[in-house]
Amino acid sequence: MVVGSRYVEGGRLDRNWSWWRHLLSWWANAIYARIILGLGVKDATAGFKCWRRATLEAILAYPIRSNGYVFQVEMAYLAQRLGFHTQEIPIYFEDRRAGRSKMSNRIKIEAAWRTWLLRWRYRQVRPLARPAPAPAQSPNGAPGRS
Repeated sequence: MVVGSRYVEGGRLDRNWSWWRHLLSWWANAIYARIILGLGVKDATAGFKCWRRATLEAILAYPIRSNGYVFQVEMAYLAQRLGFHTQEIPIYFEDRRAGRSKMSNRIKIEAAWRTWLLRWRYRQVRPLARPAPAPAQSPNGAPGRS
């Protein structure tokens, strides 16, 4: 999975964000989800993701139950638990130009509670077994050195 991240070196947030929105987003990603779930990804709530088909198929073998923004955390956590690699690339996250946020207090409470539920729900999930890489072949098709 590749994540367009606001919270890696070179990533930025729009200056129009309020200090409260900065604090809430930083705390939810850098502190809350990372500590509770042991997430390696720094921007768990990011919506800019690129997935490999095999990764999505493995994740979707589990029922994703979260609604709202916390489903992004659930997907990232499950990918990590299954042993998939995540890479974050910096993005500039521009504030919306039209409309309003759907982030209600109900959604914030759900996200806080669901983070603990995710830890419990996926506690027994282990990395998937991956086949060993094939040995390198020489130009004539015989096994060779790599």
